[in-house]
Amino acid sequence: MTIKAFIIRILRQFMRDKRTLALMILAPILVLTMLWAVFNGKDYKPKIGYVEPTAQQTAPIKLGSSFHHYKNESSARKALKESKIDGYLTIAPSPSLVLEGSDPNVNKAVIQKVQSLFQSKQSPIEIEYLHGNKDMKSFDYFGPVLLGFFVFFFVFLISGVSFLRERTSGTLERLMASPIKVSHMVFGYVIGFGIFTIIQSALITSYAVYILKLMMVGSFLTSLLVILLLSFTALTLGMLLSAFARTELQMMQFIPIVVVPQIFFSGLFNLDTIPDWLSWIGPITPLYYAADALRDIMIRGAHFQDTLFDILMLLVFSAFFIIVNIAALKKYRKI
Repeated sequence: MTIKAFIIRILRQFMRDKRTLALMILAPILVLTMLWAVFNGKDYKPKIGYVEPTAQQTAPIKLGSSFHHYKNESSARKALKESKIDGYLTIAPSPSLVLEGSDPNVNKAVIQKVQSLFQSKQSPIEIEYLHGNKDMKSFDYFGPVLLGFFVFFFVFLISGVSFLRERTSGTLERLMASPIKVSHMVFGYVIGFGIFTIIQSALITSYAVYILKLMMVGSFLTSLLVILLLSFTALTLGMLLSAFARTELQMMQFIPIVVVPQIFFSGLFNLDTIPDWLSWIGPITPLYYAADALRDIMIRGAHFQDTLFDILMLLVFSAFFIIVNIAALKKYRKI
């Protein structure tokens, strides 16, 4: 066979595989567009509160309208706990700054802005952290998101490829020809694969917390529960999408469409700087809720009931993917 014949064969092969051809062009464009939107988004402006001095106190400086004004410290602290502001400043009788503390980069921006107000006053500023501390590393902030992402990524990939092999090897065909209920089949696969995802999640979370010393203020078991629910979401999604792939390569092609976009909206990048026309994607992705819950638990010390909404959303995603899996296999059996 000549070189020309090889070239023609490869070109024809690609032309027949429309999905691969489309993904070769569209997937990089999609990822580049998201990167462009994230890095060219709005500059983050720290939200700083200001507790107004009483009539008997004298403020050493005057603040502009860029600060959120509060009549007393209790209302400012409440806003800080609800993440409405990044920190608040009291300036009488002496300057004091209380930071939310969970994001080192935001902490630095708040401190720099406040210190610029006191450059000529020679007033020492007392700094207090609601969460975290001055020695908190960037990995402590990004770690919970990365922990969730890698668990999701590998469980999605392994479950999808494994379920695809069940189809290509003929095992699924034989099971579909048997009188076994489709729902029993799906739950069997989920529980079977799920046992290994439980072991994987426990090992990875333990390694991150006890070996890498990732910050863990809240309950280890609650964070492990979130990781487990996220892994089951990835497991059921991988099983579902494997039905639309004929080869392992096609399964891999779902990664830039299904997995990669989630990293942009999980909180690894500041969501306040992402354009509004793109920010709606975050709330429809599982990693968005898992990352939010993990940060609340590991950095802010949130309890189970504080992360209940995120946990319920992960359960909803898993239940939805299981239902669609059952419906897809029932349709496949009829065919």
